[in-house]
Amino acid sequence: MERLKKAMERARVEREAALGTTAGRPAADSSKVRLIKRQTRKPLADVKVDYTRTTTVSVDAAGLREQRIILAEAAEPIADAYKVLRTHVLQRMRANEWRTLAVTSPGVGNGKTLTSINLATSLAREVNQTVLLVDLDLKRPSLGRYFVTGRGLGISDYVTNGAELADLLIHPGIERLVILPGNQAFTHSSEILSSPRMTQLVEELKGRYEDRLILFDMPPLFAGDDVIAFLPYVDAVMLVVEDGKVTQEELQQAQQLLGKKSMGIAVNKAETAGSSVGYY
Repeated sequence: MERLKKAMERARVEREAALGTTAGRPAADSSKVRLIKRQTRKPLADVKVDYTRTTTVSVDAAGLREQRIILAEAAEPIADAYKVLRTHVLQRMRANEWRTLAVTSPGVGNGKTLTSINLATSLAREVNQTVLLVDLDLKRPSLGRYFVTGRGLGISDYVTNGAELADLLIHPGIERLVILPGNQAFTHSSEILSSPRMTQLVEELKGRYEDRLILFDMPPLFAGDDVIAFLPYVDAVMLVVEDGKVTQEELQQAQQLLGKKSMGIAVNKAETAGSSVGYY
């Protein structure tokens, strides 16, 4: 816990330095900023995205369904559960004018990556909403393997080889959904997450589309200090927990670390009375 707290403080200082702020500088009037946003925001319409430079890939929907990834509309409890989650997330994000959401879990095996993919897919089915799903589990990047055969380009190429963002993005054939894979793993992942190059990447992602929601699939919260190091870059964090696997103490520690950035908890693999579905 003490190491994570120190990492949080270090991340805050590095973020302020990257943005060119100082402790003595007065904070901006957030009420004025919000007022400007409300005045200039365009009415929502059926959003169409041009995928001229984004690589469009053909995916095996049936194969992904076997891995519990739902790419098409389906009349089943799993799809309905994600619609409910989508509605809660959209309401909170839009009410607070948030655009970036990190998805994490207390430990390994809670299903955060599958939840990230299914939530992003469900969000993209909203005709007014474009979604970008980013793999920031830098020690164990896995998003790409669900959609691309073999090893393609990803965030590691942007950070270490100077690749352009447009060459890394993947469109899996779902309208309004784009995926940014991770590719190669990093040993010193928290240092990468707080580096100037990563700051540049996040700012570039935010600047491409005004109304795009960005979901970051993060590593487990207690697996290191990655999530804490990246907290200054996101508006909110959603915690995915497996039903019956996480203790009350772990939840309290997680809420303490995430603080005001915590959006809430999504319970995964929950047994539902009267249902044969043993997950989600």
